[in-house]
Amino acid sequence: MFKHLRKWFVTHIFGHSQRRTRLVSKDGRCNIEFGNVDAQSRFIFFVDIWTTVLDLKWRYKMTVFITAFLGSWFLFGLLWYVVAYIHKDLPEFFPPDNHTPCVENINGMTSAFLFSLETQVTIGYGFRFVTEQCTTAIFLLIFQSILGVIINSFMCGAILAKISRPKKRAKTITFSKNAVISKRGGKLCLLIRVANLRKSLLIGSHIYGKLLKTTITPEGETIILDQTNINFVVDAGNENLFFISPLTIYHIIDHNSPFFHMAAETLSQQDFELVVFLDGTVESTSATCQVRTSYVPEEVLWGYRFVPIVSKTKEGKYRVDFHNFSKTVEVETPHCAMCLYNEKDARTRMKRGYDNPNFIFSEVDETDDTKM
Repeated sequence: MFKHLRKWFVTHIFGHSQRRTRLVSKDGRCNIEFGNVDAQSRFIFFVDIWTTVLDLKWRYKMTVFITAFLGSWFLFGLLWYVVAYIHKDLPEFFPPDNHTPCVENINGMTSAFLFSLETQVTIGYGFRFVTEQCTTAIFLLIFQSILGVIINSFMCGAILAKISRPKKRAKTITFSKNAVISKRGGKLCLLIRVANLRKSLLIGSHIYGKLLKTTITPEGETIILDQTNINFVVDAGNENLFFISPLTIYHIIDHNSPFFHMAAETLSQQDFELVVFLDGTVESTSATCQVRTSYVPEEVLWGYRFVPIVSKTKEGKYRVDFHNFSKTVEVETPHCAMCLYNEKDARTRMKRGYDNPNFIFSEVDETDDTKM
């Protein structure tokens, strides 16, 4: 019993601390923190207030939304109360019967707040309304109406833009849980499966990757998150994909690939992160979007391939079975890319029949030394 508890404790407590740190999570979020940003740089976020509001999370955005309206209503309600106080329209001043107030029926702060609310949301005047007695009240009414329109346009536009952002469209693009390495077309390739969960297409899709790892330059400089380009292709090329059904993209592991010197036995010991990007234009909104995911060495399976998921029904329709989307099967695969290319070179030399230039044939005369 104690052994099982110790195993569970080590797996769930210490196992989490040994997980590799990701720059990009599986769902595309970036794990990066900005420290020691000076106050002047932070002020730039308020200068570009539109982007700042769009990037806010929903709970903060709704807080700003509610605060903007309640704050403006209360501020102008306070100003209307000040106008009534200065003009001595309030009941505590005991105005005469022939007194014409700036705003009818403002008796205190509560009624001033209600009048401010009626003015800004344009629900119409009934019991409380502005008279022509005060020029200040007329200018205040105009100013609040203009500012209310600006606040409505900004906040409603921010909510609509937040809902319609192409980032939400990216949620319907999914990548396989693991990447696999196996032979494809006689070449050793790294393969990843990607699918579009909507029937609407992504126009002009482009797939590429970045390999992130820590490197040390010949000058002794340590570069964290050094980026290396990884080219991904499909059978029809990596430009203008017909992305209606799941695609298997692959990277050819040749002499120029950073995976060339890796092997099946040493892959899990490597320290890298493969980030895959898919850029495209949303067909319905013409907005560009980007989908990201990442793979660490534990998520790259050497010697496996993906299970087929596209079939044709009796009715002539094509069916995609997403139950097998990330499933893999083990296949015969060389242990390293160098093994595959050395084997091909050896077969080529055998077919060509190269002669050894150092080989010298000499005839030997046979003599019978046992003559009697």
